Amino acid sequence: MKKRRGAPESIKTSRFPISIFFVFLGTLLLVSGMHTGLILLGNEEEWSTFVQVMVPIVYWSLVAVGLTLFTRREIRRNYEEPLLKLREATEKVANGDFSVYVPPLHIPGQLDYLDAMILDFNKMVEELGSIETLKTDFVSNVSHEIKTPLAVIHNNAALLDRPGLSDDQRREYTENIRHATKRLSNLVVNMLKLNRLEKQVIHPVPTPYDLSAQLCSCALQFEDLWDKKDIEFEADIEDRAMIQADEGLLELVWTNLLSNAIKFTPAGGTVTVTQTSTPEHITVCVADTGCGMAERTKKRIFEKFYQGDSSHATEGNGLGLALAQRILQLSEGTITVKSAPGQGSAFTVTLPRSLHREEDQ
Repeated sequence: MKKRRGAPESIKTSRFPISIFFVFLGTLLLVSGMHTGLILLGNEEEWSTFVQVMVPIVYWSLVAVGLTLFTRREIRRNYEEPLLKLREATEKVANGDFSVYVPPLHIPGQLDYLDAMILDFNKMVEELGSIETLKTDFVSNVSHEIKTPLAVIHNNAALLDRPGLSDDQRREYTENIRHATKRLSNLVVNMLKLNRLEKQVIHPVPTPYDLSAQLCSCALQFEDLWDKKDIEFEADIEDRAMIQADEGLLELVWTNLLSNAIKFTPAGGTVTVTQTSTPEHITVCVADTGCGMAERTKKRIFEKFYQGDSSHATEGNGLGLALAQRILQLSEGTITVKSAPGQGSAFTVTLPRSLHREEDQ
């Protein structure tokens, strides 16, 4: 029997215990011996023909009733009752109750196929409950992220209708609308990208290119921002680091990490990009001296729409890191984070120099 992920080491493929076999065998041998004894007793006592015929019939009728009741009891205890409980549980799940749990019939090490089915059912219900929670959170977060820029657009459009506005005021309200529109557009674009990546509609197209040059190019895109915030930018990057990967997808990863580092680093802070390589892998670390994250936040930052700042005061929609993680998964890479409140954050990305699946083709 093929072992399932998370399954016990061995699963019994029969619910007919050997003890039942010996019970039936011993019972039948015993009643057969008693039948022989009754016949001998009838001959010795010279019972009438009618009595000698009726006694075995009554005797075997009682034996048949007893064995039937015992068999019925075992079938009900071992099959009907567990399946009825499972049926009640499935009905609750069908009605939307994902808190259902069906206990297995045996302890670990003695599980059979019905226990395995129950454990799979419990796992399925747990996953369905998680999906339902994620769906609820998704709807709530999407609603919030869409509602905020729409409210900005509506309010500033209403302000533009007011008479006697100066040119500066009109420019300010127009810029607010433009900014909110851009934020809404970015949200939709990121949602579509993430959805296509998760459904694997987008497949990485690896080509050889210089990752070091790409990191420098991405960093220069934020030069105005770090100058504006008076942030010191440090880079320790190799002169050349060739990699076979999807250049366009990885650019999204670097721009997201750099954008977050600059966004959460206060004036006078430092953002550092470090890149090292081995013959098999390339490692990139983007570190900052910003506010850092608590352990609870660190565990959830790769969830869609999750933002450590629950007030949503900082600009963003909580999709960037989820998008980056999915791109790295498709690129056979990994991303980890080290952070502590007040001590900044460091995101480390490790990538193979070439995709294994490409080498296997």
